[in-house]
Amino acid sequence: MATYVIGDLQGCFDPLQRLLQHINFSAKDTLWFCGDLIARGPDSLACLEFIRDLGPQARCVLGNHDLHFLASYYGYSQLKAEDQLQQLTQASNLPQLVNWLQQQPLIHISDNQQHVMVHAGLAPDWDISTALLTAAAVSQLIQHQPEQIFAIMYGNTPTSWLNAKTDSERWRFTINACTRMRFCRQDGSLEFKEKGSPLRQVSLVPWYEFWRHKPHPELFFGHWAALNGYSPIANIHALDTGCVWGNSLTAYCIETQQRYSVAGQQHSVMPD
Repeated sequence: MATYVIGDLQGCFDPLQRLLQHINFSAKDTLWFCGDLIARGPDSLACLEFIRDLGPQARCVLGNHDLHFLASYYGYSQLKAEDQLQQLTQASNLPQLVNWLQQQPLIHISDNQQHVMVHAGLAPDWDISTALLTAAAVSQLIQHQPEQIFAIMYGNTPTSWLNAKTDSERWRFTINACTRMRFCRQDGSLEFKEKGSPLRQVSLVPWYEFWRHKPHPELFFGHWAALNGYSPIANIHALDTGCVWGNSLTAYCIETQQRYSVAGQQHSVMPD
């Protein structure tokens, strides 16, 4: 019985199947998915249906592409051709899949409170309790009042938790931190333009550096393909290894602390 944390799928169903074969996935195992289950890859519909049908064997968090798809479903954004979601949007069971996706949280924490999974990261000016509480509140809105949350979701402000003065600002900040964040400024405020490697940065700081000396459970995140699965902090694990744009799909076994990877999708797109 093992728990595997898997990086961004983005509609890459074939690499997922090869990865599960590689780890000898069985009915006794549990899969955690770091978000961005869909978009940009060729088989988003197959990915959603497969993971949904795993039932309690699967745990997921929402990523920015997942949220963008949900917002488009409710009329608050528009999909682009490069999202490759036409098959999904035309599926006969689309309402059921949307409902299932809405039930997935922004942050997942294990039953023993020792492991946390989020798509992008945890804001520098949060502690773990604040992160869990605010993420849970937003998840409730996504489930039960989607129009209210998607109407205010888009935008880059506020860039810090302390500057979030209204409910709408707190919700937007929470979504941005959990699903879009990579770099922060020196003061811990969020910065969204830079997507590259930390090795090429002088003034910006990876979000996880602000958590290096904070008490927290073991953290798992995706979203940042330029890291190629590398984090310099032992108990903060990067899992996005760029499957959709031709690198690899990676799983991390919590019990054995081993990584497993297979070749990614056989075409390249720019990460987002």
